Amino acid sequence: MATKAPAKPKKAKRRFIDYPRAGKSGVRRWLPSWKLTLGILGTLVIAVLVGLGVAVASIEVPKPNDLAVAQTTRVYYDDGKTEIGRIGEANRTSVTLDRISPEMQAAILAAEDRGYYSHGGFDPKGLLRATWNNLTGGTTQGASTITQQYAKNAYLSQEQSFERKFKELVLSVKLETQASKDDILANYLNAIYYGRGAYGIQAASQAYFGKTAAKLDAAEAAYLAAIIRAPSFYASKKGQDELEGRWDYVVAGMVQTGALTQAQADALVFPTPLPWSGAYNYYKGTNGYLLEAAKEAMLDLGYTEDDINLNGYRVTTSINKQAQDSATAAVEQYGPTYNTEGLRIGLASVRPGTGEIVAMYAGKNYLRNQLNDATQATALAGSTFKPFALTAALEDGISLYSTWDGSSPRTIQGYTLQNYGNVSFGTVTLLKATENSINTPYVELGLTVGTDNVRKAAIRAGVPKDTTGLLADPTTVLGTASPTALDMAHAYSTFAARGERADLSLITQVKTPDKQIDYELEPETTQEFDVDVMDNVNFALQQVVNVGTGTTALGLGRPSAGKTGTTDNNMSAWYVGYTPQLATAVMMAKSDKDGNMVTLEGTGGLSSVTGGSFPAQIWTAFNRGALEGLPVETFPMPGTWVGTGDIYPSTSPSTSPSLSPSEETLPSGEISETPQEPTPTPTQTPTEQEQTIEPSVTPSQRAVPPPSPSGAVSPSFSP
Repeated sequence: MATKAPAKPKKAKRRFIDYPRAGKSGVRRWLPSWKLTLGILGTLVIAVLVGLGVAVASIEVPKPNDLAVAQTTRVYYDDGKTEIGRIGEANRTSVTLDRISPEMQAAILAAEDRGYYSHGGFDPKGLLRATWNNLTGGTTQGASTITQQYAKNAYLSQEQSFERKFKELVLSVKLETQASKDDILANYLNAIYYGRGAYGIQAASQAYFGKTAAKLDAAEAAYLAAIIRAPSFYASKKGQDELEGRWDYVVAGMVQTGALTQAQADALVFPTPLPWSGAYNYYKGTNGYLLEAAKEAMLDLGYTEDDINLNGYRVTTSINKQAQDSATAAVEQYGPTYNTEGLRIGLASVRPGTGEIVAMYAGKNYLRNQLNDATQATALAGSTFKPFALTAALEDGISLYSTWDGSSPRTIQGYTLQNYGNVSFGTVTLLKATENSINTPYVELGLTVGTDNVRKAAIRAGVPKDTTGLLADPTTVLGTASPTALDMAHAYSTFAARGERADLSLITQVKTPDKQIDYELEPETTQEFDVDVMDNVNFALQQVVNVGTGTTALGLGRPSAGKTGTTDNNMSAWYVGYTPQLATAVMMAKSDKDGNMVTLEGTGGLSSVTGGSFPAQIWTAFNRGALEGLPVETFPMPGTWVGTGDIYPSTSPSTSPSLSPSEETLPSGEISETPQEPTPTPTQTPTEQEQTIEPSVTPSQRAVPPPSPSGAVSPSFSP
């Protein structure tokens, strides 16, 4: 009997994806075939590429983050070349690629991306490696191109994740479609951090080698290209050996890319950078006050904090280096050195006719004390306010040779006052009262012309109308207002300019990083006072220097005018003076730990610090240095002597102020000035306390005889 052939097993139906694998048993059944593996990987790659393409097409490149592009704003002296310091969050000065040496360009490519000019923004091998690391739980690392690094630094965070890596890839490809390779390379070199507080290649070149990026040689370029991988680590002792190894790697890469021959590479020596003691703080010392003042001035001009901190402006100020150095030297040399706790010395100098601030001494060290003693610290003005009453009187037709009762004490309309030391001077001219800063005639003068007119004269000259204590009050003439040194320098600059008041300015020009002018000063002036009135004021204040309380200023050796100011209880001391070229105020005051004003008595070993002592000495020394090399200029003699020379033994005020002391009005004798002893004729011998700088010239303009009753004056003057 024939046997039946066995039936063939049915062929398994083919599946689209053979998994688990048919016909396999055990573990092999669960291992994917190589075809499946390649298919999955290929599908993933296609998906990634498609997704990448869609993302690139739809994304817009955002603005770089602030830190990546922030440039330091540089502040210069009035020459526009000598740097005062820098303002900004990052020490960076961006430069174009043609201002970076070819060696530096080659070094960074050798260190970070040797195929930079041949890829489209990313390296596929690096992409696969990064993908695999993420799939297997590793970190995203390695093979980032320069374009990717720039995208990460300029637009993204430093987070290590697949999402950030994908965004980096998208931006890299997009950047390569919108910018040239050279531009991206320049942006990268300007963005990265090199250590030593230096962001960008220009700042790094200066920090490490004291030169611009354009002058870097191959060895220095390889050093900077090597250090960017780990600036902090390589700066340590442990990292030095590894840095040299990294430098060797970069040099070898420069040979590989053809930037150097092997012989040139062998001749290179590992460079030694400049010593470094930490990031430089431009705000230390006295320059910090100048930088902060410049920043405040820019804010006043309409620039924002971000503008100043990020945009890399080139700011030229009106500060003259010779004058500024002289201000610092004058305070250091002639300021007191004994019993100086809590002492504040403020100096401000203004150019008459333009209002430009030429110099300021605001304190020893901005990092220790941020209050600017020239522009923010205030003090009772004392007798430096008397010239405003003098100006108001001259405008009212009252002559320098009008005579007044200089007795002490006196009670005027129920208000009791006295001169310093209660010294009586008898009948004196207004000129004599000015020279010797006699209180009783000046209070009566203020009441005669109207205390509000005295106040207005101060404001018109340049004292801010919101100054503390600036009231229409009988004591205003004695300086109960509390201005700053800059306020008083500004006001007296109006005298020096013969009545022309200019708005104060510190910034003369602002340029963008590409040297385009963004702002330029155009001085604004107003003729506030009549020229004849000012010439009379200037003549009177010259006599303060020649024969009065300000003879210390004779040591300047050129014509000047000025006024001392000292307050009762010695709460402040001033000297405010001017030449035709500069008006300068020096203020001294003291405060306790709580900021309360305290007496200057005992400062520098003096029982009383007068305006003619330390302040006048500092003023004189400052002007010697500030004006050195400039021509000697004189004040015009008055062409018309204002007024008739009437006698004012007792005067009814033109206004009707209350003369009864109140809580807001200083009591009798509260403000006073140190005069010389009264003598029959003016003397040139100052008190020993006020004369420590010897005069080097004979005074150029002496007090003249009083005019005839008609007011006419002979053109010839007695010496």
